[in-house]
Amino acid sequence: MDIQKTKEFVNKTWDDSIIPELCEYIKVRNKSPIFDPDWEKHGYMEEAVGMFEKWCRQQEIKGMQLEIVRLEGRTPILFIDIPGASDDVVLLYGHYDKQPEFTGWDDDLDPWEPVIKDGKLYGRGGADDGYAVFGSLTAIRALQEQGIDHAHCIVLIEGCEESGSFDLPYYIEKLGDRIGSPDLVICLDAECGNYDQFWCTTSLRGNLTGTLNVEVLTEGVHSGSAGGIVPSSFRVLRQLLGRIEDETSGKILLDVLHEEIPEQRKQQARLAAEVLGDSVYRKYPWAVADPAPTESPYELLLNNTWRPALTVTGADGLPALVNAGNVLLPGTTLKLSFRLPPACDADKAARAVKNALEGNVPPLSVVRFDVESTMAGWNAPEVAAWLEASMQRASQDFFSQPSMYMGTGGTIPFMGMLGEKFPEAQFLVTGLLGPKSNAHGPNEFLHIETGKRLTCCVAQVLEDHFKRP
Repeated sequence: MDIQKTKEFVNKTWDDSIIPELCEYIKVRNKSPIFDPDWEKHGYMEEAVGMFEKWCRQQEIKGMQLEIVRLEGRTPILFIDIPGASDDVVLLYGHYDKQPEFTGWDDDLDPWEPVIKDGKLYGRGGADDGYAVFGSLTAIRALQEQGIDHAHCIVLIEGCEESGSFDLPYYIEKLGDRIGSPDLVICLDAECGNYDQFWCTTSLRGNLTGTLNVEVLTEGVHSGSAGGIVPSSFRVLRQLLGRIEDETSGKILLDVLHEEIPEQRKQQARLAAEVLGDSVYRKYPWAVADPAPTESPYELLLNNTWRPALTVTGADGLPALVNAGNVLLPGTTLKLSFRLPPACDADKAARAVKNALEGNVPPLSVVRFDVESTMAGWNAPEVAAWLEASMQRASQDFFSQPSMYMGTGGTIPFMGMLGEKFPEAQFLVTGLLGPKSNAHGPNEFLHIETGKRLTCCVAQVLEDHFKRP
């Protein structure tokens, strides 16, 4: 592959075609089904996947066949089949559904209006994960433009990832014969430790979500008349959370939610910590002026990728401050989100959490924990020598820096499904979600230059995959 020609082709495609298309995509409010149960009625999913289909059909790729595959009541899949010079199969994955708006966007930014400034494209869904289909096809085109062979490529773009990919297994079953048995999976939905290197994700945490409800009354009563007699539902919640989380350190107290960290992952975390330094924690929008965690960047990386953590992501039963009268609340509900180690059994963890919260109920209270979803994590198989060499080569050619490995604190359900279904496959899980890109939160952005370089790296890996021993 001619490195300069690849750069020129990819850069031009991004500037002339991909960025304008992503700008239009950002305007579409295609929130994932869990956030928009009426997604079929609203039509945003169809609008988004239709935009992708139209763009893809305009690409000059030899033998490409594509269709929008639909199952009743499920978000559609964009399925692209590109023949290659061998029967080996590469599966390239992404998604087109989005997280909701969230609050706190800067005054000059908006989740549904694209803004380009300082080399970044701001707006919901650009980096997570609208660029994936564009990057995948452009990488393949970059090879074909130079007459370079590649394997049979399948591109699969789903519309349910942000809801836990609960639609995806039905499509995998339907499309199984057409997908075949990939020996390389490329996922463009992950993080990068910085914007200066080619990063490969080695693990993903699992996820357990549920609602914890405490009721003490059938209706609210005057806090003066009931205080001291009727327990506060919020106090009971605090007591229950203390069974599963140390309130000082945040450590999860249930042993079943912990897993031993492999030595190789520790070594990779040490190298990543040496490269990233205090950017491991400084990349976040802290409320304090000069954040200084007590743990080292190395330990923080392990906390984020291989240790369980709990976040309260929502609440019901707590009135807005303007409506908060002197009333003892009848009940309070919290939504709990647990991030689980990659090797943790999510269903077993859910049972342990439910038993801990619902057992030995505090006096005068009714407690219920309802599990909403369990998603397995994923730990990558050992990287093949050809893939490791290819990633290093690509990173040096297009970033002028060595490639790096790092676990990711988030969850991509499809990787767990594929890892179980195709245990012999190699995985390149990478992406553009670097420091301050803030997927799911306010001011989400896509780092444009890194998007271009990442696309070039994917092209290099595809070439090396075809030529591997």
